[in-house]
Amino acid sequence: MKIAIAGKGGVGKTVLASSIAWALARAGYTTLAIDADEAPNLALSLGLTRWEAAEIRPVLENEELIRSKTGTDYAGVYNLNFTVDDVVRDFSVRTPAGVHLLVMGTVKAAGSGCACPANSLLQALLRHLVVERDEAVVLDLEAGVEHLGRKTAESVDCMLVVSDVNQKSLLTARAIARLARETGIPKVRLVGNRVENGAQHEIIRAFAREEELPLLGIVPYDSAVVQAGILGSSTLTLRDSCAARAIDKLTGLLIQASETSETKAVQEGGKA
Repeated sequence: MKIAIAGKGGVGKTVLASSIAWALARAGYTTLAIDADEAPNLALSLGLTRWEAAEIRPVLENEELIRSKTGTDYAGVYNLNFTVDDVVRDFSVRTPAGVHLLVMGTVKAAGSGCACPANSLLQALLRHLVVERDEAVVLDLEAGVEHLGRKTAESVDCMLVVSDVNQKSLLTARAIARLARETGIPKVRLVGNRVENGAQHEIIRAFAREEELPLLGIVPYDSAVVQAGILGSSTLTLRDSCAARAIDKLTGLLIQASETSETKAVQEGGKA
């Protein structure tokens, strides 16, 4: 199960990503969370302290690592054939949520689809994580659509596009969903977040119908989530909140869909 979570900045991607990762871990899945946001906060959400989070060095800010993986003896020529399994081993951190965390950072280069050394490492690492490793992966992407231009999520099984009812958020969700489909991501699903009432529910549902974007579910507005953000508390403190219960339900649907797909694949393989 390889899940990417995308949306406009401020729509609640990190709360959703950490909650899904924690729910998967509680369900018995070996789970790796990847923070690829330019302002990484997943460590705090998964229960690490501010001091522990500050000690984590994002992979893409480790110039020595990038140079060791992509460098050659020739200026402007990069090695694109390198292994990355040691990066997961050496740089992931165990969190109180029972989830391993890898903080990626972002590519510091102009231009969509750049072929810079950092982006080469990023693509190779994510390809390894979502294609070669046998575990649940939850990828918290940077806000907006830039990550799709860099093809950093093209191998995931499912992309969750998160939006509240703000029109700017919905416009960003539309762009992300369309680009995700063009990239070839098998499943693209909408998650409505911070929805307060029936009228807002209908805005999300109408948007999903208009875009022909399957609605995985809706997470209600929850003052406990707001308070946790003010206090800097982790997702682990929200276990009994209405938002957490809604996200647990969404995770159950993801697990069910994954198990159904695996069963179908086994059956088709047997027929072949």
